Amino acid sequence: MRLRKSRAVRKGQIQIIPMIDVMFFLLATFMLASLSMQNLDSLQVNLPQGQAEKLSADKPVTLTLTKDSEIYINQTSVTLETLADTLKPLLQASQQKLIVSADEEAPQGIVVKAMLQARNAGAQNFLIAVQHK
Repeated sequence: MRLRKSRAVRKGQIQIIPMIDVMFFLLATFMLASLSMQNLDSLQVNLPQGQAEKLSADKPVTLTLTKDSEIYINQTSVTLETLADTLKPLLQASQQKLIVSADEEAPQGIVVKAMLQARNAGAQNFLIAVQHK
């Protein structure tokens, strides 16, 4: 009777390729998730501090006023005279809600004039953007 040789005991190995695949997948997932959290439709302005509820709107219309008295509607530059004509078709689609995102150092007069022009265009509700503390 012939006896077989015992097999050599294999040591366990750590496969690093599947771990790299998983880490790459997690990296890509977190990058896409962080991009979706940013508001890419607005310009960078210094908002005043305050307490406000979070807005849950699908596609809000944003009126942005910079400290240099520049006026933007959803990143489109407008003047005070053309503001009402540009804003009117956008407000009909968003149920007359307008987010006012004015820089903290923007002149108060231009902010009030822009809001009055928006009222003439049909804005019924103004939502003031603030930076949470």
